[in-house]
Amino acid sequence: MVASRNFFAALSAALVSATLAIADGANVLDARAADPCAAIAGQKWVAPKDVRACFTHFPVNATIKANTIEVVNKTLAFHTSVNYEKLAPAPFSTDVHEDLLADLARISHQQYASELDLHVDLSRTLKRLNDGHCVYINQCFDSLFVTYLPTPLVYLTDASGRQSVHIAPEAFTVASAEFADEIQFWQDALPAPLTGKLASLSGAKVLAINGLDPLFAVDQNAQITGSFQGLGTRQNSFFASYNAASTGWTYILGNFAQQSLPLNDHATLTIQRVNSSTIETVTLPYRSRVGSAAVSWTDSASFHQNNCVAIPGTNGEDLYASDSGAQRRELPENPANKFRQAPVPDASTARKHHLNVILDSAPQLDVVLPPGLTPQGPLEGSFGVAQFFMLKDGKTGVLGLGSFSAASFDDLSASLLTGLQNLKDQGATQLIVDVSNNGGGFICVAHWLHRIIVGPKPTTEPQAGLDTETRDGPLAQLIVKSIIAGADPDVQLLFNPLNWRNASNVPFAAGTDWLQPPVKKVINGRQDAFSQRLGDECQPFDQDPPTEALFDPKKVAIVSNGRCASSCSLFSVTMAKEEGSKTVVYGGRKGVQQQYCGTVGGQSTDFSTMDTEVKTSHLKNNTLAPPDFLTNSVQGITWRLGFGVNDPQQPEEWQNHPADVNLPLTPDLVNNPVAIWTQVAKTVLA
Repeated sequence: MVASRNFFAALSAALVSATLAIADGANVLDARAADPCAAIAGQKWVAPKDVRACFTHFPVNATIKANTIEVVNKTLAFHTSVNYEKLAPAPFSTDVHEDLLADLARISHQQYASELDLHVDLSRTLKRLNDGHCVYINQCFDSLFVTYLPTPLVYLTDASGRQSVHIAPEAFTVASAEFADEIQFWQDALPAPLTGKLASLSGAKVLAINGLDPLFAVDQNAQITGSFQGLGTRQNSFFASYNAASTGWTYILGNFAQQSLPLNDHATLTIQRVNSSTIETVTLPYRSRVGSAAVSWTDSASFHQNNCVAIPGTNGEDLYASDSGAQRRELPENPANKFRQAPVPDASTARKHHLNVILDSAPQLDVVLPPGLTPQGPLEGSFGVAQFFMLKDGKTGVLGLGSFSAASFDDLSASLLTGLQNLKDQGATQLIVDVSNNGGGFICVAHWLHRIIVGPKPTTEPQAGLDTETRDGPLAQLIVKSIIAGADPDVQLLFNPLNWRNASNVPFAAGTDWLQPPVKKVINGRQDAFSQRLGDECQPFDQDPPTEALFDPKKVAIVSNGRCASSCSLFSVTMAKEEGSKTVVYGGRKGVQQQYCGTVGGQSTDFSTMDTEVKTSHLKNNTLAPPDFLTNSVQGITWRLGFGVNDPQQPEEWQNHPADVNLPLTPDLVNNPVAIWTQVAKTVLA
């Protein structure tokens, strides 16, 4: 009887446990339904609308909003270009006309339905500067999930000269490799009779996007993508392209197929497939994949805490503050590094060798360029972002240069010299430098490459780059005074006079107040002030350059899709304007001037770095100093602005950089580096 009672008691307990488990499961489902961030927790792929539901779940917090705007506003005091960008000089007056200070005042008073709505407005306001150095990024939203389509687009020219948008011929090869775990979702989403036939869309002519001329979508994207002043370059960002990355040749999906915010749910394409006369309409859903930097969460509270508040590195630190008060401290990794469009060196290297790099809300990815398009057989000297090749003509050497930075400054500099010398030894008499999607890097590597190609001459010695200036505001002046008083004994701060030389290339002494007197200017009706003119900081180089030119600069062609920025621009501008090298931009719309580079700047930096300058100078409590970010945010700026080559009294930033040649992309050339190089050798360098 006891055994029987124990059996029934155990059975009853089991039934109760099962009932409670069912109830708990129901509660979890109810909780996930009520909490949109819980609904996407732990999932790799989700619908953009579900990510959007999580992002819009958070109402605007007045304190956080005010903090963000105050940080952005006060950090702009260091941005050299803010008053120029109110109305940029010709030829960019129609492209850059953003009164940033007025718009920040508008945003501070405007009401928003959610944190996401506020972020989109603030982010796009800065993007209207079309300046890849001056951006605002919030890692709570930007690329926390990256949103994709499996159909990157290209812009092709046929044998008759007619241009049209196409799904990239290599689209399915790229998508099936990169999205192997999600490709079936898109296969199943196609309407009958195309279900399961995603590969058949590759190469298709696109007649309409969401019922409109596809060029309308291209132009709409150009209005919000930012980064470059030139309209043609921003149009080109819509399309797929390639880059020589540190991990190998990579495929850039373009803004149509890769988006940093989950704002679009699907795209409806009217297409004509290859070898077909039938006009078909397909609707493909965008899918959002969680980013590698996302910190896991279980609900809205943990999502916000783990991903949306400031983290180590968001804000700067006093370099000399420590518990012992003795040794200089090392900083945590700068969150801006995730968004730099170049490989990032360690902090000590970056402090020693200054950078000029654009930031983008879409971080660089390692999507692989298909094997059939990847250049084969790199030659001696090839090193990560620098890859060397000889074309079959036996006289054309190629440097595929995806960035001007790498983990090691010395190794990259050495590889450039070794690779170019090897090309010359193999018989190369002319050179192609492919800088497609090169976002910049070490300033002195740009100077070094210029010098070793063209040899010693007045344009390369004692200086192979541009004179520069920095903004000379009240807070900057106080930082310099604090440094002179002993705040930076190890010469770690940008404002330290020992880092710089005057316009005659004479180094400043330790006690030089190099921001006095300020050079006063009136820009677009606003009073502004800048430092004295600064000379070269790169020479003498760390290694000896060759005593003669490696190549005749007039037999050098610089090739890209126009997306060459920062240190890449510094190199391209001096080679084109001072040395007469040819510039070639492939792709782009007829009738739109293609710029061979953009966002020249002089030296870029970010809020965290400026905050370190402020804190190390013991000025954080000054009313001019920006407070710490409360959010997981990044703000970029141009800290130094380079003077022009043709007009040395004005910034190079807004001087014209028209490509000598606009190379139309045909089906056999598109995203095929070797085919493009061969065509340039035949038609431009011949």
